[in-house]
Amino acid sequence: MEKTIGLKEKKRTARSRPSWLRRFNDWFHLWIGIAAGIPVIIICLTGCLLVFEPEITAMSRSWWNVEIPAGGQPLPPSALREKVVAQLPGMQIRRLWYYGEGKAVKITPDNSNSLLFANPYTGKLLAMQDHEDVFHFIEEGHTNLWLPREIGHQVVSWVTAVFLILTITGIVLWWPKKWNAREMKQALTIQWKAKFKRVNYDLHNVLGFYSLLIALIMTLTGLIMGFQFVNKTVMQMLGAKPRSKEISAIQPGPEAVPATIEGRVDMIFKLVTTEMGEYNRDQISIHFPKDDAKSIYACTDMHHGSWRELNFDRNTLALLSSSQTKVAEDTPAGWMRRSNYALHVGAIGGTLTKWVYFFASFICATLPVTGFIVWFGKQRKKPSRK
Repeated sequence: MEKTIGLKEKKRTARSRPSWLRRFNDWFHLWIGIAAGIPVIIICLTGCLLVFEPEITAMSRSWWNVEIPAGGQPLPPSALREKVVAQLPGMQIRRLWYYGEGKAVKITPDNSNSLLFANPYTGKLLAMQDHEDVFHFIEEGHTNLWLPREIGHQVVSWVTAVFLILTITGIVLWWPKKWNAREMKQALTIQWKAKFKRVNYDLHNVLGFYSLLIALIMTLTGLIMGFQFVNKTVMQMLGAKPRSKEISAIQPGPEAVPATIEGRVDMIFKLVTTEMGEYNRDQISIHFPKDDAKSIYACTDMHHGSWRELNFDRNTLALLSSSQTKVAEDTPAGWMRRSNYALHVGAIGGTLTKWVYFFASFICATLPVTGFIVWFGKQRKKPSRK
């Protein structure tokens, strides 16, 4: 009789003991989560702030919005550059970014670390700011953990990969044992009236589940930016074809081409803002080419964190094959290339998705903290060995 009871007890113990795979899952989620905790907190908190960088930056600049004169047409790049250089002699200006009607133009000089801002209608210099502002500092923390780029970029990329695995192991831990009403209620709701330990557990478990989808998107898009082999693999899965190294004209330029490079840049500016642009035509980034450059660069269709890059032959102004296609005509791989950043920062759907990403990123920043408290509480409950 005693032998029978002993056998039954052993069978019950064997059944109740988790498999080696589950034990490894729990071990990885706990100890690797603790090891990666501080970098994850830094990356997620800085990501929260960067979500609304354009809006916060614009609010902090009292001169950002300018009066629109009668006619309301901005100066072409060459005229704007000439007026700014007249105010700052010796300044070498090639890159200008028009932000649209009633907004200042950003200018990035080649021989200065400062950013210049000018009135697009008059050319009056509005501000001169250090490029390394507070958001530059935040971005350095997000992408490099304030380490040298060669080291920090690799650390952030690998921490992102680890966080992806932690997300998957977390889902395994969250998964209800039974899909009944009681188990689902515990898995999907926070018991605010319970004791602190229970509330903290729910904050880790429940909020972690609700942020899962956005966390996966942020992580996967971060890996595409962090690892070249991930980028290449994703693009191949989406049907990307190898890019040809030979650049050719895919659209002829105008019949009459201005003799000077200034005139050609102005012509491209007009062409893109009146004909080629599909979204927010008045928002354009355009560069005066270097002396040895074979093309003139312009960027248009800036909409919800995405854009379209264009390259024009320096002499004929023909559109080159190195340019991106129209948004509506793009392939899945091309769409992913231009939208990966927008998917990463939440700009893909405008203000609504930005708020969703903000809260999801904040929740992800709290997970190492709440997870550590859960573990610490269990350690205190263990009886001391004598």
